[in-house]
Amino acid sequence: MNATNRTVVVTGIGATTPLGGDSASTWEGLTAGRSGVSALEQEWAAELPVRIAGQIAVDPSGIIPRPQARKLDRSAQFALIAAREAWADAGFEGPAGENGVVNPDRLGAVIASGIGGVTTLLDAYDVLKEKGVRRVSPHTVPMLMPNSPAANVGMEVGARAGVHTPVSACASGSEAVGYAVEMIRTGRADVVVAGGTEAAIHPLPIAAFANMMAMSKSNDDPQGASRPYDTDRNGFVMGEGAGVVVLESAEHAAARGARVYCEVLGQGISADSHHITQPEPSGRGVSAALQNLLDATDLKPSEIVHINAHATSTPQGDVAEIKALRKVFGDDVDHMAISGTKSMTGHLLGGAGGVETVATVLALHHRLAPPTINIDNLDPEVDADVVRGEARALPEGTISALNNSFGFGGHNVVLAFRRS
Repeated sequence: MNATNRTVVVTGIGATTPLGGDSASTWEGLTAGRSGVSALEQEWAAELPVRIAGQIAVDPSGIIPRPQARKLDRSAQFALIAAREAWADAGFEGPAGENGVVNPDRLGAVIASGIGGVTTLLDAYDVLKEKGVRRVSPHTVPMLMPNSPAANVGMEVGARAGVHTPVSACASGSEAVGYAVEMIRTGRADVVVAGGTEAAIHPLPIAAFANMMAMSKSNDDPQGASRPYDTDRNGFVMGEGAGVVVLESAEHAAARGARVYCEVLGQGISADSHHITQPEPSGRGVSAALQNLLDATDLKPSEIVHINAHATSTPQGDVAEIKALRKVFGDDVDHMAISGTKSMTGHLLGGAGGVETVATVLALHHRLAPPTINIDNLDPEVDADVVRGEARALPEGTISALNNSFGFGGHNVVLAFRRS
């Protein structure tokens, strides 16, 4: 078999999100239709136009020892927690080279972030202004670097085949998973730890997003604010956290007797080249990504039974995504159960694709599509089967699912997964 034809499978998953401190509690929250969005009680939030967010359910301060945590931005802390869970879930103990199972020269890490260590940067600037040059931490630069989460995960597991950080706004996490697939298919690695992380709940990013009119200002109803596809949706709700998967070549996984969640069929990528923040209204770029996926794989629309949609709860974006699905898949969209999990987690920006990859993998594994909550009145332009009310069982047999991620700048990434 040629290296470019290697089958890639998912053998481990990990997450820390507004719904739970691991993948199991996150999945329980998703399938129960529980919102992880809450009011921001911090003093600095009092004067902001937006005072709600999907705050992490389990703070890393109780998990990562303080001496290590003080050298890590929260985005890196989240990534480490999710990666450790995924690594253990895949059946690995200790870093590569020590466990005798993974060759470190054949192990990669691809952890994305859309914004990087923004809280570290802004907090360090406050220290500089208020306390002077000598009080700025010498750890500031390695903490604020966008590649810090990837580098720390790479060191944690002992990855030497390559450590990478795609930065493509809200498509970053999914692009990381797609890049990891290519690392395995092209023969650079046998195992890759991949996903996305974000920690940007801070007054400046919130104020900036709010002034763009991109965020919901439903401060009086935190849990009902993120409402994809509803006629009254009025913007996204910011969330924080990380989602990570362990990918392997099928041969490597079989040789060690690993449990396999599903196969990663491939990815479709495109760019809108339309507007720095607004999606192309007709969904042209998303359609191209979907078609690129079909052209690059043996996936047939008839076998797609579930889509974890990007569905951020913005007026334009939600409809453009549905138009693109209908344009490429036609009537087959009618049998695709569509879930908008950001209705529960909020939008984790660069971490969204990682968390939603975990959710998509678990949807196939459990044959269960999570609901989209807070839809009181479905937008008539949403011509699709959106899962509402409660989780829905998926069919038996061989089935496939998609994870859609789109980002500012017009980045479009679609990932496809299959299980028998």
